[in-house]
Amino acid sequence: MHFDLTREQELIRQTVREFAEKEIAPRARHVDETGEFPAETFAKMAKLGLMGLPFPEEYGGAGADTVSASIAVEEVARVCGSTALAYAAHMGLGSAPIAMFGTEQQKRTFLVPAARGEYLGAFGLTEPHAGSDAGATRTTAVLEGDEWVINGQKMWITNAPMAGHIIVTAVTDRDRGKKGISALIVPRGTPGLSFGKHEPKMGLRGSVSTAVMLENVRVPKENLLGDRGHGFVQFLRVLDGGRISIGAMSVGLAQGAFEAAVRYAREREAFGKPIGSHQSVANMIADMEVGITTARLSVYKAAWLKDQGRHFHREAAVAKLYASEVSERVCRDAIQVFGGYGYSQEFPVERMYRDTRLLTIGEGTSEILRGVIAHGVLGLR
Repeated sequence: MHFDLTREQELIRQTVREFAEKEIAPRARHVDETGEFPAETFAKMAKLGLMGLPFPEEYGGAGADTVSASIAVEEVARVCGSTALAYAAHMGLGSAPIAMFGTEQQKRTFLVPAARGEYLGAFGLTEPHAGSDAGATRTTAVLEGDEWVINGQKMWITNAPMAGHIIVTAVTDRDRGKKGISALIVPRGTPGLSFGKHEPKMGLRGSVSTAVMLENVRVPKENLLGDRGHGFVQFLRVLDGGRISIGAMSVGLAQGAFEAAVRYAREREAFGKPIGSHQSVANMIADMEVGITTARLSVYKAAWLKDQGRHFHREAAVAKLYASEVSERVCRDAIQVFGGYGYSQEFPVERMYRDTRLLTIGEGTSEILRGVIAHGVLGLR
């Protein structure tokens, strides 16, 4: 057992960090204040080959592993949560299902342009009446001849308005319960596909989340992703990978807030010495370091298990749960280290706190994940 990153993984960290510092960090405050999606940033990320990092080269990707993709998300989140969420959702939710379950034709048609960064991908699972209880999906898809006719509504769908395709879950066999849910690929511009307003959010404001309306949306029967009735099982597997991404994003946000707090604790003086010399502040810094280090190891372990083709369901839940809660705590304590300045929008830690607040909710709430973990340990329901 060793904990060193490979040369390739270290290179990805260096490359993404340099890019993030130069291209993303200077615009992070503007993105937060305006809610403007950073389209130019993603165009530059595409040129670097970052948009398809974990996908095979034959489908437009870079052929990197899950650990590398996690590192990339972490480094982007370190400077801008909005950009990181859109990036993570594109790779882990909007593109990965096609790489995992798609036919050769689907991969050529949808995965290749997404991996090249020609457009973003999106994943429509959550509905007004089906959040954590995804089995309660009400969106329907009926096969009429050679087409699926889809009707329903999705909520809080990241990247939806700018996505080149949206993968949606829908009930195809009502009497089969969860085994009657399937996944379908809906291309941008399909008649009947429309979007709600850009939801005003507490944080992550530059990551666009909207409702998705599907009114008699017709797609070819070939756009069924995977087997009919396997959608529920598919999105559980997709969410496992997504939880690794959110764990990585949590670590990145925490790291950014931590670094800001450390700089301030060294520079700010009170009672004749740097505030970091006072035990109460030093203890907070130490606790931040412990939490971030442990969270990062948990995320990388889950990513490594996925790369090894081993079972990682519980480990992904552990990583996401722990990292997201650590991130919230670190960002909160960073504000405390800054004191009154931490509450000001002139400093980044208040934005980081608002951004990280979503992460104990999205991709599985902390409460749901504790249930997932407990079930895996106890074998009880």
